[in-house]
Amino acid sequence: MTLSVDGLLAEATAKAQSDAFGDLWFLEPLNVLVDALNSEAQLSEMGAQLTERRLTALLVDRLRLRQLQAQHPEVLDVQVEVAAEICGLPRTGSTLLHRLLSASPQLTSTLSWECSYPLPFPGESPAAEIRKEKAKKMMDLFLELSPDFGDIHTVVWDGPEEDILLLDRTFTAMSFDSFYWLPTYGVWLRQYDQAPAYRELREWLQVLQWQDPTRAGKKWVLKSPHHLTAVSTTLDEFPDCKIVMTHRSPTSAVPSYASMVAAMTSQYSDKGDPKKIGPYWSERFQESLSQFAEVRSRRPERFVDIPFKSTVAQPLETVTALMADLGLEVTPADTKAFEDYLEVNRQEKHGSHSYTAEDFGLSAEQLEKDFSFYTEAYL
Repeated sequence: MTLSVDGLLAEATAKAQSDAFGDLWFLEPLNVLVDALNSEAQLSEMGAQLTERRLTALLVDRLRLRQLQAQHPEVLDVQVEVAAEICGLPRTGSTLLHRLLSASPQLTSTLSWECSYPLPFPGESPAAEIRKEKAKKMMDLFLELSPDFGDIHTVVWDGPEEDILLLDRTFTAMSFDSFYWLPTYGVWLRQYDQAPAYRELREWLQVLQWQDPTRAGKKWVLKSPHHLTAVSTTLDEFPDCKIVMTHRSPTSAVPSYASMVAAMTSQYSDKGDPKKIGPYWSERFQESLSQFAEVRSRRPERFVDIPFKSTVAQPLETVTALMADLGLEVTPADTKAFEDYLEVNRQEKHGSHSYTAEDFGLSAEQLEKDFSFYTEAYL
């Protein structure tokens, strides 16, 4: 099967019964993505079908977003405040920190089910029962197709999740070269001006906030390593937010992420080469961290550093100090919420996953050398 941008647009238009996409800026990233999927991803038959279905659904969501905004123009007036965007390399304690911080009654975050289905279905109640059930089934299918993933990264269908899943609808997201072997797309993405995508991220947050009155007055805490590819853009679009940078030695973080990518790509292709995955991500993260350092030097007051060891060894103390860095006073309700989440986290499944750097074409010695510019500055 060969994917076609024209075919995807036609299918989405038929499903949404609308062709009002608005600004067509997204066609450039979509074309780059589809070209790479056709030429590099080596999709299996099932992988191609799943991908076509996924891309069509993302386009349908774009159309449905424009429909909702036209029907409810007040959505565009919703004030979105972002307190923090948690970045850092993957596998650096950012997930624990994100879920812990999100427990604060003063903050809110994107939830897994609403990242998958951010717009209400016709006839659905505010409880979103249809979307929640579909998201739960989709999560079960994902773990069935990739059984090792749950041992690498704890996933919950109704818990905090990375906002990159909303950015997927812009076709400018690190998730694509994480789920597929797409080196040309990944290199292109890191040179592309993502400002239009981040403007749309704000629009998606407006929609989620508009749907849930309990979010009124709360600030967002977001999280994704993708934002390392657009740190300056993130700071420009959300002028009140701080970048919370989680730090861990790349000799651990890079092979760990390579193992996750290998598990994810196996859903879509049976021809993946783990020894290509490691060097690819090592190069991408070197590039992102170099750009991060340059942006940070110009706006140092917008950054907060959190060592991986602190998050793991002293999570309550770490999140309490972080709240102060974000200008938020920790209340007794916050402390109880943090303690409650830590108990939940202890009870969640944390499987073991064995691998070596060499499994993914890497070595600890080379990683230490390649990332010395970063470790000497922050570790």
